[in-house]
Amino acid sequence: MSATKHRRGNGAGLAALALALMTLPACARQIVHGPVPLVPPVPNTPPEGTVMLDRVVAIVNGDLILESDVDAEERFAAFQPFSEPQTATQQELIERLIDRALILQQMALQPEPPIGDTQVEAELAVLRKSIPKCAAYHCETDAGWAKFVADQGFTMDELKQRWKQRMEVLRFIEGRFRMGIRIEQAEIDDYYKNTMIPMYAKEKMTPPAEATIADRIQEILLQERVNKLLDDWLTALRAQGSVRMMKPGEEAP
Repeated sequence: MSATKHRRGNGAGLAALALALMTLPACARQIVHGPVPLVPPVPNTPPEGTVMLDRVVAIVNGDLILESDVDAEERFAAFQPFSEPQTATQQELIERLIDRALILQQMALQPEPPIGDTQVEAELAVLRKSIPKCAAYHCETDAGWAKFVADQGFTMDELKQRWKQRMEVLRFIEGRFRMGIRIEQAEIDDYYKNTMIPMYAKEKMTPPAEATIADRIQEILLQERVNKLLDDWLTALRAQGSVRMMKPGEEAP
């Protein structure tokens, strides 16, 4: 067995991890099994008709994490501006994808009923009102929201599937770690005043009323609070399993 050195930041880093812990469903999951999949050639890729390999960046207990997964993870940060205010490095993105793979593998051993589409739509309705950069797109309209999603490189169906699994992962984490944790109203008030308002001010936008996004703030604070528990658990999973980071130019076995 082997494990990469496990590095993760403070509570804010965990919030980014937990809020980003969502992937496509099994039929289109970012983390794939078996041989490296082929992707169509991109423009200006000679010779014409050449099929490009999507490079493997890590292998987690036999599951492959691809370079395209890292790209998608970076682009998805646009939907999480409060939990991920700074651009993550490629190494941090790969580490996050490794953690996600480990959690998804554990979830597969303890399956739960899927979250309904109505719940997903309800969360996305709140999300589109809370992203500062969304205002310029007029995301209160369906056309504006669709344009914002497309500009991040996702289809609406991809976003819905990603957000659905994000919700399912959070449900798994909360069920395992949040027992006894309580977020006080004063903590929500402080986060809104000292984190969210300055962020909106930087974008020269009027922030939404605290009451409309209090649940999302509570979610972020919860993930910060369970940081130590989740970190220890993931470290143990890495030690017990096989996690391999691929070097540039190295071929997957």
